[in-house]
Amino acid sequence: MARRRFFVPRVRDGRTVLEGDDARHLTRVLRVETGQRYEISDGERVYLAEVAATRKEFVEFTVLEDMPSAPAVVRVALLMALIKFDHFELLIEKATELGVAEIVPVITTRTEMGLEKAVPKRMERWERIAVEASQQSRRDRLPQLRHAVQFGEALKNQCRYRYWLDEDPGGTPLLSALPPERHVEDEVALLIGPEGGWTPSEREAVLRHEWTRVTLGPQILRAETAAIASLAIVMAAWLPRDNKIT
Repeated sequence: MARRRFFVPRVRDGRTVLEGDDARHLTRVLRVETGQRYEISDGERVYLAEVAATRKEFVEFTVLEDMPSAPAVVRVALLMALIKFDHFELLIEKATELGVAEIVPVITTRTEMGLEKAVPKRMERWERIAVEASQQSRRDRLPQLRHAVQFGEALKNQCRYRYWLDEDPGGTPLLSALPPERHVEDEVALLIGPEGGWTPSEREAVLRHEWTRVTLGPQILRAETAAIASLAIVMAAWLPRDNKIT
């Protein structure tokens, strides 16, 4: 059975401290005791660590050894039109589990009024969702959650491969649009529209910035469903097969 993994602020001189919700979970739910071993990550490296001391909201670890990191696959930035917060939070959880590197909320023409102003108040909750999903999926690093950007700013993304999902007919199937030769250092951006779809002027702007227009098929999907499905396709496409990913 795999050990539980927790994210800690930093490791210094072979020691680190976990506080807050995770510490309370360890002490009150798991009834952690000194000498027990867990995996910890400081966001850069993963360690096997032993519990050195505990209090109600405090757990101290001593690092025993480094652990191997998961192999790099591809770095995906998800530029997601800001949608209703319950849907957006589901997206954060599932995108994190799938391995997204970066999530950027995007303000579009059809973004509901009031969502943009409420984003700063939601960031702490969103970060917590990402941490919990990262621990559950045993990630080595947390995804980066960016502050909301305007649509025009999102179009300036500099990833090598940039794809935008469009519900209108005529787009290239996403899987067919991916490059035939893939490398672990590749960077991919996925731009997903809002509930209600893109406006004509937004479509023109995306094309001017030379994003590749893609589709997931004839079905009209919810925005969060399209994002999760697209991310799953990209992550699976970059998985090593017969050493073809270099």
